[in-house]
Amino acid sequence: MKSTYTRIEEFAEGQLLLVNKPYNWTSFDVVGKIRNSFKPLKLKVGHAGTLDPLATGLLIICTGKMTKQIDTFQAQEKEYTGTMILGETTPSYDMETEADQKFDISHITGQQIKDTCAQFLGEIGQYPPAHSAIKIDGERLYEKARRGEEVELRLRTVTITEFEITGISLPEVNFRVVCSKGTYIRSLVNDFGKALNNGAFLSTLRRTRSGDYKVDDAWEVMELVNTIRELKVISPVIE
Repeated sequence: MKSTYTRIEEFAEGQLLLVNKPYNWTSFDVVGKIRNSFKPLKLKVGHAGTLDPLATGLLIICTGKMTKQIDTFQAQEKEYTGTMILGETTPSYDMETEADQKFDISHITGQQIKDTCAQFLGEIGQYPPAHSAIKIDGERLYEKARRGEEVELRLRTVTITEFEITGISLPEVNFRVVCSKGTYIRSLVNDFGKALNNGAFLSTLRRTRSGDYKVDDAWEVMELVNTIRELKVISPVIE
């Protein structure tokens, strides 16, 4: 949804921006880059739904008065595509940490993998990864995990509407998931490995949709930043 803007003040009035989050950026990195591009205009900027640094794809950014609607956008159904690696697990459930267990996958068939998806459809319980941004006692879980502290993880109920295998080239398995707010795809993959009496971790993840908004309509970060900078030249900010 790349609207045409003529005045920088339009962003203060409230805009919803679709951004394609780059690999190895935090969601806050994206928000900070966009917020800084508005200077000297002091503008509220926030995102509706965190993406892990190693994930890419759709990040909904709200500016100005539109930030009041962040909770509404955050609650929308999400769609992801990704790749899991069978036969290994990692403490973070993704590639942030090194493998800690290895399993034989020579006996696993493609049909077994496809059939296992059915176990995860509907309402399911899942534990968030220890390496996650959830706060306990005011501190992010990943900060405790990096210090080697054990934390008590709380079971969460999420809904998986669709879960399909889109390609198998062992140990890689490609998939697509449609799910509710709060679903950790890393946890889903970890539990998927357990359901196969094996192991699995997430190697790539991309958010392709949130509600009716699609990553195909998103700005690249620097494309948006440069557009904002050009607008400041055309319609200078009056302090």
